[in-house]
Amino acid sequence: MLRRSLPMAAVLILAAVVPATAAPASEVIVLTGATSAEGVATGRGSTFFAGDLFAGDLYRGDLQRGTADLFRDVPDGRMALGLKYDERTDLLFVAGGFSGQAHLYDGTTGDDVATYQLGGAVNDVVVVRGGAWFTDSFQPHLYFIPVSPTGEPGPAQTLVLSGPAGEITGDFNLNGIEATPNGDTLLVAHSANAAIYTVDPETGASAVVAGVDVPNADGIVLSGRNLWVVQNFDNKVTRWRLSPDLSSGTLVKTITSPLFQIPTTAALHGNTLAVVNAKFDTGLPPTASQYEVILVDK
Repeated sequence: MLRRSLPMAAVLILAAVVPATAAPASEVIVLTGATSAEGVATGRGSTFFAGDLFAGDLYRGDLQRGTADLFRDVPDGRMALGLKYDERTDLLFVAGGFSGQAHLYDGTTGDDVATYQLGGAVNDVVVVRGGAWFTDSFQPHLYFIPVSPTGEPGPAQTLVLSGPAGEITGDFNLNGIEATPNGDTLLVAHSANAAIYTVDPETGASAVVAGVDVPNADGIVLSGRNLWVVQNFDNKVTRWRLSPDLSSGTLVKTITSPLFQIPTTAALHGNTLAVVNAKFDTGLPPTASQYEVILVDK
């Protein structure tokens, strides 16, 4: 997710725009008209969603066809960081960044379903049975928005974290979030600590996943015992094999691409990772002329 890993002045010094690298259409999906980018999520079939970070607009596309179009032009003042789609309710959950908001949209029409005022910097989201969890990069909090089986959202709840995941040690702290299939354990990326932690969703107690050292950790993807960590300013995605109890992890693969330009989040579709280029090397807000989703082997 959005990570202010450098002071603003230092980021602006890096503001020379890096030209887009030519590649086959199957490897690059352009978000035509986007002024920034940050989040990506898979939908039904080969459908995917992506967000314009600072404008908050939403895109919907097809990973197999390599296409994307504007899905929702949102009201001014919204942002779009991490996002997830829930097939059970057809809801699209979007983290609203510095606005402190979370937005729920109809996944078919793009219409507003609900907006919540949660915290300081709502960064990423994961869907679990019965609702969705959001991270806050400025506070040691997770937020849960319950949703009924028929898609009716309820009042938001705040979970205060204890242990290492609750440390506020840098400009950006909690970032990406995932959950085990039963929802009994959450996994969070902590950008400032370059670490992954487990979190008990009932108590907020956290523990480090030993051996997983991930500087510039951003979005994360969990499938079985495999965990992918997007490391934005390192221009790579690392794949880790977690122990059965999630207490440790071992590096399995490092994924790089000449097409990566400060990737922030990823979504898994079959054997492919869809990775978003945020292009924070051009400034904050970024100033690139194009934003895209890059497809790489997982």
